[in-house]
Amino acid sequence: MFTDPLVATLADFVRGVGIEVIAASSLLPANFPGLDIQNGCVLVDETRVVHPGDILHEAGHVALTPPEERHALRLSPTGGQEMATMAWSYAATVHLRLDPSLVFYPESYDHFGDGLAEYFTNGKKGMYIGVPLLQALQMSVEPKNAAARQVPPFPHMLRWLR
Repeated sequence: MFTDPLVATLADFVRGVGIEVIAASSLLPANFPGLDIQNGCVLVDETRVVHPGDILHEAGHVALTPPEERHALRLSPTGGQEMATMAWSYAATVHLRLDPSLVFYPESYDHFGDGLAEYFTNGKKGMYIGVPLLQALQMSVEPKNAAARQVPPFPHMLRWLR
């Protein structure tokens, strides 16, 4: 379906967690070139995608949306949801054994992408932005709580969808 091997890998992962990915063309301008979310699906125009890692970011928004609201999803995330999407995206790169700079590239997040990649990869272990919300949604567990709950800590995901 997708010719770019990285786009295909990311699309396969997103589909594997239960989010539909559809090859599309002539997408209207959105937050990321060549990507949009419609009816709970991630639409990808492979010819216009500038940063394939943005597929994971968009999928994270769908994953964090309550199931009954995904069909009507139009992005206007709160700060907490955006931070949880960052954490979800990072966990996806770890799961796929990909470099976090795939999602956190220099121009991303108002040019703080490099700092976020460093933060998630080498920052103060056990303290991650967005993970408290993932834990509240029972999708992951903060490192400080993992031993008591007898589960692997973030970036391990207990489940990928809310």
